[in-house]
Amino acid sequence: MKTSPIVSTFFGGFFLITLSVCAQETPEINENQSAELFLEDYSDDFQDKFFDALKQKGIENYDRAINLMLECKQLDAANYVVDHELAQLYLNEKKYPVAEAYALTALLAEPDNLWYTNTYVEILQKQQKSVEENKEQLPFDNAKFKENLALVYYRKGKAKAAQSVLRETPKSSFTQQLSVKVEDLIETQQAAITSSSFTITNENRAESGSFEQYKAQIQGMLRANHYLALDQVAEEALESYPSQPYFYYAQGYAFNKKAKPREAIEALETGLDYLVGDIALANKFYQELADAYNSINNSVKANMYLRKIKPGF
Repeated sequence: MKTSPIVSTFFGGFFLITLSVCAQETPEINENQSAELFLEDYSDDFQDKFFDALKQKGIENYDRAINLMLECKQLDAANYVVDHELAQLYLNEKKYPVAEAYALTALLAEPDNLWYTNTYVEILQKQQKSVEENKEQLPFDNAKFKENLALVYYRKGKAKAAQSVLRETPKSSFTQQLSVKVEDLIETQQAAITSSSFTITNENRAESGSFEQYKAQIQGMLRANHYLALDQVAEEALESYPSQPYFYYAQGYAFNKKAKPREAIEALETGLDYLVGDIALANKFYQELADAYNSINNSVKANMYLRKIKPGF
């Protein structure tokens, strides 16, 4: 059955927009790639379920969206677009192992896809895992995958990780341009960390890499409003102390300052899962979440968190 004009318009618009965004970030991606690669001949039943799933996802009815996408999967088991949608849905539901499996399937099916790489890395980070731990099952023989991975790291502020990947990636105009940006980011982050360094007397010197050292460093950066490298320091702290809500708060605060509200929401809502009894810190979480949701025009969620703030703390 031929795809209807409406469906063609949606898929064409969606994927061409995606390709356009990717092309702006990564010059090596072919801007003329046809959206028809994703269309084929879908049945009306598949189309109805798929678009209904996207609608349910848009209103955050994730359970219903998952069920509809699983029905799509039954109709077309090899559809990696559905795999990626399921990965994102399970990520939203915080079912990370299931999300990881679907994300990996989509990524292996299309290792050149920037968005699939981004989703996979994001899911690993939620589980305090690293790409390097799963290196053997990933397409590291694919130069485009490595370029995308370096870009994802760069956009997440993980400049040194991006630099490490770029060293193993074949030289191209893209890698040369990104390498310059990564080096600039490393210098900026290092300068911010250095400028926010704090003095510790010999009597109460904290051990390097300890919880106290990270907390003191982050407190110094917050007082000085040095947020450029704050998310990086918080991420590093979370790698060692993944259940400390204060570090999630610092990361969310930094993302809000950098106008990355969705990343802020992810960090802050994850941190709330570990927060018990600290009303003052909870108030800070709720304020940052309200600000982040207002930034994406979700006044319902913003007001929900504002109502949670308890006065006097």
